[in-house]
Amino acid sequence: MAASNNFFSGITDMLILYFLRQKDCYGYEMTKAISELSEGLLNISINTIYTSIYKMENDGLISEYSKLVGKRRTRVYYHLEPAGITHLEKLLFAYHSMVSGVEKITGKAISEENSNDVT
Repeated sequence: MAASNNFFSGITDMLILYFLRQKDCYGYEMTKAISELSEGLLNISINTIYTSIYKMENDGLISEYSKLVGKRRTRVYYHLEPAGITHLEKLLFAYHSMVSGVEKITGKAISEENSNDVT
């Protein structure tokens, strides 16, 4: 279970950093965008988003600032720091390498299964 949690945490961090590379965002905005852009395949709770945000903020990967929206409401936005850009690049490389490796293994297994069905 720990490996699964680490994997999910890494994906969450990667997605947050990816969105922040595009523009400064607030937590709920990222949660909503993840669900919409993945067509509902990824639904990450706001609690999970903020757990990752606070960890990455403590690590110096992102920073926060407050912005007045409306007359009295303040919203906290998050900003990607240079260390966060570097970390995102490492996460993306690791993710794409892993997906590629899994596809090579499972793709080969699927083509072997299909060739066995033909005979």
